[in-house]
Amino acid sequence: MRSADSQLLELARELGTTLHRRGWSLVTAESCTGGWIAKVVTDVSGSSDWLDRGFVTYSNEAKREMLGVSPTTLEKYGAVSAEVVEEMVRGALAHSSAHMGVAVSGVAGPTGGTRQKPVGLVYCGWRVRGENALVREWHFSGDRDAVRRLTVVAALEGALGVLASG
Repeated sequence: MRSADSQLLELARELGTTLHRRGWSLVTAESCTGGWIAKVVTDVSGSSDWLDRGFVTYSNEAKREMLGVSPTTLEKYGAVSAEVVEEMVRGALAHSSAHMGVAVSGVAGPTGGTRQKPVGLVYCGWRVRGENALVREWHFSGDRDAVRRLTVVAALEGALGVLASG
């Protein structure tokens, strides 16, 4: 059985190979993972060939300033929502030269959860430049580290899925 870190590295390598083959680059926009997706990607030697940049936008202010997320969207739906993640991935692409973007926001816990948005609720979004965004919702269980790690796995696997379908 492979360790969780080797699983993440394997997914990042596969994503890099796929992007590199197409001559594409990636941009990340992360909230609950705090840069973990970009960290895993940059663990791959040669990732500078296919990673454009990463945004860590933990606060709502950062989401507005760095990614152009609408204050109205944040107020109406909250930072942990499909609507905000869609705007995050659009903004990441708009503020980069990347061909593909991935964005995540969620409640990693152990605090911060509510009845409507419990700990473990995560949204991941992907977008290829010029196409519509795809956003998925997950409900992960475990401690803070587990929720964040599962989010990184979901983000990388989802990116691979988007690339395989397009």
